[in-house]
Amino acid sequence: MQFLDKEFQQIVREAKTTRRYADKLVGVTRCDGTPVWVLIHIEVQGDPESVFAERMFAYNYKIRDVYQVPVASLAVLADTESNFRPQHYSAALWDCRVQFDFPMVKLLDYAEPERWSELEASDNVFGLVVMAQIRAKVTDDAETLKRWKFRLMRLMYDRGYGRALIQELFRLIDWMVRLPAELEAEFRKELFELEEQYHMPYLTTVEQAGIEKGVQQGEATILMMQMEEKFGSDSVEAHRERIVAADPEKLLQWSKRILTAETPETIFH
Repeated sequence: MQFLDKEFQQIVREAKTTRRYADKLVGVTRCDGTPVWVLIHIEVQGDPESVFAERMFAYNYKIRDVYQVPVASLAVLADTESNFRPQHYSAALWDCRVQFDFPMVKLLDYAEPERWSELEASDNVFGLVVMAQIRAKVTDDAETLKRWKFRLMRLMYDRGYGRALIQELFRLIDWMVRLPAELEAEFRKELFELEEQYHMPYLTTVEQAGIEKGVQQGEATILMMQMEEKFGSDSVEAHRERIVAADPEKLLQWSKRILTAETPETIFH
């Protein structure tokens, strides 16, 4: 498997769409061992967009044109608009017609009890990340969100995940599922009790000495990593001073904006 995200950024900027970057481009070989290289383009969409299907088509043909290999385009829709379900793009002029179909997964569908049970029963660690994303999107009540966050942590321990994996998943879920300070303190107290129950203590950087500094540094690091992945290292250097000086609340706000930002500048305005 070979990730081609950065190499592809320049190519997609040439596509005549409002969004000039692709989320993921991966080169893989077929499971049957056939020595054929194929590319998988994965697009994660956080909000409804009228030109999304057209953009999927544009990226698909641009990738194929450059690499001259089969391309599969897959869409992951992370928005909360139930009617936004693009899967097709077509264009026609006289007797000439283009039709492009692509698979789509709507994360909101997994909020339904039956589909949610599938996630809870799955041993795929990515299922926990999807569950966290869904609850963060659809849950308005902070107390309810705290209970869900704790439930996801308990699932990790119940499944017998190792310390390193729990740490990685916790950092990601902790970033995705934010709670007010008072509820966050309650959550961490409950988590500490859970860790004692499983004889598996877990200390996060937030729980170590220098809490506020650790939070700020962690938020800044995450934001800069996101920016480098999405817009390249030059964007990080251009805004590094501003990011390092920002408080945790502002950094969190910027991290949320990066999901739909078209350019680095739009993150900060």
